[in-house]
Amino acid sequence: MTDVNAVVDKTNLIGMERSRLEQFFADMGEKPFRAKQVMQWIYQRGVTDFDAMTDLSQGLRSRLALVAEVNLPTAISEHQSSDGTVKWLFSSGAGQVVEAVFIPELGRGTLCISSQVGCAMDCSFCATGKQGFNRNLSAAEIVGQVWHANNSLPLRANGVRAVTNVVFMGMGEPLANYRNLVPALQVLLDDFSYGLSRRRITVSTSGIVPHINRLAEDCNVSLAVSLHAANDTLRDEIVPVNRMHPIANLLEACWNYAALRANRFITFEYVMLDGINDSIKDADDLAVLLRGRPAKINLIPFNPFPGTDYQRSPEAVITAFQNRLRSKGIVATTRRTRGDDIDAACGQLAGKVSDRIRVRLGDKKTRVARA
Repeated sequence: MTDVNAVVDKTNLIGMERSRLEQFFADMGEKPFRAKQVMQWIYQRGVTDFDAMTDLSQGLRSRLALVAEVNLPTAISEHQSSDGTVKWLFSSGAGQVVEAVFIPELGRGTLCISSQVGCAMDCSFCATGKQGFNRNLSAAEIVGQVWHANNSLPLRANGVRAVTNVVFMGMGEPLANYRNLVPALQVLLDDFSYGLSRRRITVSTSGIVPHINRLAEDCNVSLAVSLHAANDTLRDEIVPVNRMHPIANLLEACWNYAALRANRFITFEYVMLDGINDSIKDADDLAVLLRGRPAKINLIPFNPFPGTDYQRSPEAVITAFQNRLRSKGIVATTRRTRGDDIDAACGQLAGKVSDRIRVRLGDKKTRVARA
């Protein structure tokens, strides 16, 4: 006898890639095209109430309400910068908070999203790394940040959704959450959801080489690599994952990644730390590594946070560094600092991480936590 009071664990449809959603409907005895319809309702129209999905039969809508849900992360605050940047804090349960930042620009709107609660990479210049690591975000929590931004922000003047570009540069190391990263990417790319091009989605990594190789085959979106030093000795210090995946191995994976698609460049992020990695010799060493390769450098003025000993390189030093790279034939840009008045600038996202799992790079516990 069926217990009518039994609690049914509902399937969350947000963040579910189309192939899984098609299987979900097949298991319900429905045609696969139902997946496309529901994706369009959720992502393109921003509808989360099954009863409002009017091209589904009333019977199917009623059944969906019993077994499924569209459960989005809860935004607990919104902060707007004087330069138009918007930062949201999302609850991830048990007092944990992650952040997403929208950066409006002429011709595009870029959303920087998080992939983990905290981060285990422990890069010495990053506020998130100093918070420690708690857990991976689910695909629903990742895609939900994009859904919230698109449904909170006004359309652009041409009627296009506010978010035109998505960068995985918020809290966490995306490739350390690979099993949830790829489904989220597939949703963002799908023509029946957001339909973003591969060039408009960027995954930023501190350099987990095996997963760079996997991503090249599974979902070859744009790749940004946090390099920050031109030699292993210095990079070991400021980007500890380098002790596992040194620069030579990292660059080999990057060139292989770029080779899979025509006209593909790898962006190398390089935070400018006063007196640490900003000398002309550092620029020359960097040019030797990248000359003649499908690479461009994005210089990032360091954004201070409480407790750091680092200082931002002076503007004149950053300009000289950039000019030196350009004189060596390297494409080099300097990132404009945005949202620093609301702690939304690059390297400042720290959220709120409690119950931290302290891990040491290279040990077994670290590898399990990142899978």
